[in-house]
Amino acid sequence: MLAPDGGLDHLDALEAEAILVIREIAAECRRPVLLFSGGKDSVVMLHLARKAFWPAPIPFPVLHVDTGHNFPEVLDYRDATAQRFGVRLVVASVQDYIDDGRLRERSDGTRNPLQTIPLLDAIEEGGFDGVFGGGRRDEDKARAKERIVSLRDEFGQWDPRNQRPELWSLFNPRHRPGEHVRAFPLSNWTELEVWRYIDREDIELPSLYYAHEREVFQRDGMWLAASAVTAPRAGEEVVTRTVRYRTVGDMSCTGAVESAAASNHEITLEVAASTLTERGATRADDRLSEAAMEDRKKEGYF
Repeated sequence: MLAPDGGLDHLDALEAEAILVIREIAAECRRPVLLFSGGKDSVVMLHLARKAFWPAPIPFPVLHVDTGHNFPEVLDYRDATAQRFGVRLVVASVQDYIDDGRLRERSDGTRNPLQTIPLLDAIEEGGFDGVFGGGRRDEDKARAKERIVSLRDEFGQWDPRNQRPELWSLFNPRHRPGEHVRAFPLSNWTELEVWRYIDREDIELPSLYYAHEREVFQRDGMWLAASAVTAPRAGEEVVTRTVRYRTVGDMSCTGAVESAAASNHEITLEVAASTLTERGATRADDRLSEAAMEDRKKEGYF
């Protein structure tokens, strides 16, 4: 699509940059992999990867770190999407690590911080040296410090001071044996731009993103789903509300928002009017400390 001045419109420019990043990393890295949870950002990345290599198939697998507390609807979508597009799905299970004693359950019940070790092990076992992530710079201030292509050391750790310049859109995925790079094709996208793109491209998403009736209870200002993973405590009343999810992470720390938006276009309009970021409104694990995300990223988190 052309803008009034004859150039690319904003969404097309973002799409072109993301496709450039995907192609560059696929060309420069020996064994890339795309992190795919079934969430909207990873779905958009997969859509962009299909465009980047069309009519050839996507030349790398997708990887999901399953906490064991993911929403069943999202797991069903993940499996069906991988099968429909003919991509190999690699799953690293947090539950396996808990069962054999390599990890312990946290006292707060959330498993999001437990994903780091299974992720790093899956990267090492798969020999993956280029990892596509769906991070956007409007999600968290720690992500705003990161370049589009970000180096991880031999321990999978991130040093925010060790960032390479990316002048003139020149990306440097060079790394030594044992290191790998994380690439974020959506770095310059916002939540609203992701939804505008989903609306424009008519991309199918898990049903959780759309308004539906659900049994929920309120905790710390968020609506949590009533389930075996997130059972209400004394004094927390379970009610039925029409809600949707802005992000679809671990059930134990991902809240819903009351909404009547039931289509991509309606959600786009709703997000445009919102004054809260999706993580600030719906992710309890990011409230553990002001630097919660940055601390996890330094350890090797997404």
